[in-house]
Amino acid sequence: MIDQRPTTAVRLPVPAVFGRALVLGSVFLCAACGLVYELELVALGSYVSGDPVTDASVVLSVMVFAMGVGSLLAKRLRCRAVVGFAAVESALALTGGLSSMALYATFAWLGQSWPALAAFAFTIGLLTGAEVPLLMTLIQRIRGQDAAGAVAEVFAADYVGALVGGLVFPFVLLPFLGQLTGVLLTGAVNAGAGGAMAWGLFRDDLSGRARRALLSVTAGVLAALAVAAVCATPFQRAAQRAVYGGSARPAPGGEGQIVLTGSHGGRGLRLFVDGRLTVSGGDEYRDHQALVHPAMAGPRRAVLILGGGDGLALREVLRYRDTLLVTVVEPDAALVRAARTDPGLRALDRDAFADPRVHVVTADPFDWLRAYRAGGYPPYDVVIEDLPAPGAALSPERGYAEEFYGLAAGALAPGGRLAVDAGSPANARRFWTLDATVRAAGLRTADYWIGGRWGYVLAARTPVTPRLAPDAPPLRSLTAAGLRSAVAAARRSAMRGLPPSTLMRPRYP
Repeated sequence: MIDQRPTTAVRLPVPAVFGRALVLGSVFLCAACGLVYELELVALGSYVSGDPVTDASVVLSVMVFAMGVGSLLAKRLRCRAVVGFAAVESALALTGGLSSMALYATFAWLGQSWPALAAFAFTIGLLTGAEVPLLMTLIQRIRGQDAAGAVAEVFAADYVGALVGGLVFPFVLLPFLGQLTGVLLTGAVNAGAGGAMAWGLFRDDLSGRARRALLSVTAGVLAALAVAAVCATPFQRAAQRAVYGGSARPAPGGEGQIVLTGSHGGRGLRLFVDGRLTVSGGDEYRDHQALVHPAMAGPRRAVLILGGGDGLALREVLRYRDTLLVTVVEPDAALVRAARTDPGLRALDRDAFADPRVHVVTADPFDWLRAYRAGGYPPYDVVIEDLPAPGAALSPERGYAEEFYGLAAGALAPGGRLAVDAGSPANARRFWTLDATVRAAGLRTADYWIGGRWGYVLAARTPVTPRLAPDAPPLRSLTAAGLRSAVAAARRSAMRGLPPSTLMRPRYP
């Protein structure tokens, strides 16, 4: 039961109304910072593990549990609420501000970050949970306010702050400052807000020794965060060298999430996106030639590539001179920028984005297809889906849902073909779930497996057979006979009767 008796008001250096506004402002800022820490853990965890659903579940559940523990422990600090609040905010600012660097360091030098992710989620949740009871105690003391009124005001400011923090993180901090610097700045705001309120508003409750200690701790936290901010760029370079080797170079504007290594005419190049190898220059042609060329056997004046920001599928499409328009819909502008500017990647994709037939759109493929359908634009002869395979790290799962393929089918001209990179056939159930999902969208499918490593789905409104066009350019890894063997290999392992994957019921194992 909440104690409804008002607490004794204290004398403040400012009018009570202004003092109450300052406390609520601190609640607002601290809540915004707390949510930024939470989102930062989820984002960085998903970057380094490639499993956003699991990471979000772990971070949120651990943090909520820890917040409950922190609220209980804060009861012991209520008798010294000012000192307790200042200590909590200093610890939270330091822990939250340095969390990104610590998580990335464990990933780079230890090879995994799960223990560190769970530890930071618990610690930040513990400190965040301790804030509210202490802030309620402080705001009650300003005007002897009853507990119910204090709860209403504190939680209102807390929720609004959380809203602002949740919006600032993806729209301001990440695009303009990046993951490391953005969370360091958040820690500085957190430390400044907590220290300023404790020292400026409730300094009469502090002894001279406590005031000096508070100033020293706050200054020390701010100094530590400032040093970390100065070291952020060299730290990131060192961590990338530990992960990718000495030849690592981050893509311009990629905020360290797009890294390339090697440059030997493109052949030795390796492309990493969010820590995962997505292109290996030694054998990537096998994958992209198998994906593109069977779909180009037929009308091909207009081609749509969904994903493919590295330009490698585009390179193969542009080998057909009668193709007049290629639209590339890629959500990651930094990846396209790297493909246009990095010498190694340009050598590998043969400067595909410089071709005047290419039109690049920076958009989510699902959203773009919905807008395309509503706009009534001309259809495409070929649609190629070159996104991370379903169930793989960083895979945009809705790009492999029945709804997505329904939209893709709507972009096909009569006689048009849809080609899907379905990932490794090693997980046969995942492959055939994708096939069932494409068929559920009203398309007929034909499947082929290349070398047991690459699997593809070719689809159309009418029965379709994977084949090479009579005028197909010379290919290093794909022949007509080899394609027939690839079709037979997939047919021998066919699994029928699997349910399709939908937005409401994802089914990829």
